[in-house]
Amino acid sequence: MAIGVWISLFAYFALMIAIGIYAMRRSTSSSEDYMLGGRALSPKVAALSAGASDMSGWLLLGLPGALYVTGLESAWIGIGLFVGAFFNWVLVAPRLREQTVHYGNAITIPSFLANRFPTQALSLRTVSAVVIVIFFAVYTASGLVAGGKLFESAFSGIFNFGGLSDYAVGIVITLGVVLAYTVVGGFLAVSMTDFVQGCIMMLALVIMPAVVLFGEGGGGYAQASQTLNEVDPTLLSWTEGLTFVGWLSAVTWGLGYFGQPHIIVRFMAIRTLKDVPIARNIGMGWMGISLFGAISLGVFGRAYAVRNGLDIADPETIFIILSDLLFHPLITGFLYAALLAAVMSTISSQLLVSSSSLTEDFYRLFLRKEATDKECVGVGRICVVLVGLVAAIIASDPNSQVLALVSNAWAGFGAAFGPLIILSLMWPRSNGAGAIAGMVVGAATVIIWISLGWNGEFMGGPGVYEIIPGFIASWIAIMVVSLATSDAGEYQHITR
Repeated sequence: MAIGVWISLFAYFALMIAIGIYAMRRSTSSSEDYMLGGRALSPKVAALSAGASDMSGWLLLGLPGALYVTGLESAWIGIGLFVGAFFNWVLVAPRLREQTVHYGNAITIPSFLANRFPTQALSLRTVSAVVIVIFFAVYTASGLVAGGKLFESAFSGIFNFGGLSDYAVGIVITLGVVLAYTVVGGFLAVSMTDFVQGCIMMLALVIMPAVVLFGEGGGGYAQASQTLNEVDPTLLSWTEGLTFVGWLSAVTWGLGYFGQPHIIVRFMAIRTLKDVPIARNIGMGWMGISLFGAISLGVFGRAYAVRNGLDIADPETIFIILSDLLFHPLITGFLYAALLAAVMSTISSQLLVSSSSLTEDFYRLFLRKEATDKECVGVGRICVVLVGLVAAIIASDPNSQVLALVSNAWAGFGAAFGPLIILSLMWPRSNGAGAIAGMVVGAATVIIWISLGWNGEFMGGPGVYEIIPGFIASWIAIMVVSLATSDAGEYQHITR
């Protein structure tokens, strides 16, 4: 492995840890500081933090891998995500920023729901904390799988620590660096590192497709299109061979945005309500460029592989293979850092949200109601480590697929929290009983759908993505149960 790669990687690791130390000195004195950055994020930091924590290794591994195999039909996933993210910024962001302060200055999603629906406060905090920890353990595992795949593909045979495989070493190093800055610096460290990591990710997704198309061995767009048409004419088609159910399963990924705690918590932390539109514009611009780059990488990366006789055993590693093949070692190291940035930005956010929920909605609620802020910060740090270790165990199977793990966890959160967040913010008649019903029905529907295999082959056709039945069932449950039970007057009108 060239020394330039190591220089870039170690510089990246050092920068992340330095940001964590800086954040520790600025914002870890109280629970609100450690878990929400004191609600003081600037628009650019909030926007890129939401984007980077959203996309994860899925953006550089899972999505390009899917497009490598199926062609442009998988691009509908990206389109659905872009539309869903936009409406999340428009509908949820301003209302959540305002109402979490209005309802008792809530600093976690479970505590907001408890304050919004006081008749079911204890049940809501307990159930939502359980849902968050379970699905985030799986979601975090997907990021560690991506880190393991990077080390397995790029550093094959270099590491030999106590008989551990390169894949296992990748998981250990990835988790270790994330824990270092997350445990030390809390939410501010996570958000600031997300901003830096978001910039690195976007730059990598601009550089890579451009070099693949126009660099040596690329041949430009016309040559790439000709190569793909010779392999399979449907690779450049948006619709050919795509069923309606398959299209619907792809575009409905966007529904998941409304219920992702690690994303919407950024809305709660934006400095002021007036900053939300600015953050939205920055975030959507970043997302559009990054998704376009990932889609281009997957499609034209396959053309490059075919033209140059590359054997790509695992399509999800196309970014890693081309990084090593096409660039100077210093740039290769930067591109590897971009992948780690995508992975770490999401893992750190998920670990912190899980930790916050365990601390505020379990420890402080059931074990130590009189716990001080300093004590809760310490407990939060311990919980970050514990959730990370559980995720590492889940990720230990080297045959795990990043996209599959992400899709399951994404659907679980989208169905359990998405309809509830929307209706709690926008429908005054929703009540505590409906909230509990919607959360349980949504999560249970997703789990049952996956366990029955209906997200794979369904009645001889393509599977139905589990977020569709889960989201619909949750929405109906909230409305039906709320209307069937008495209105306890839980909604508080905000006067401006």
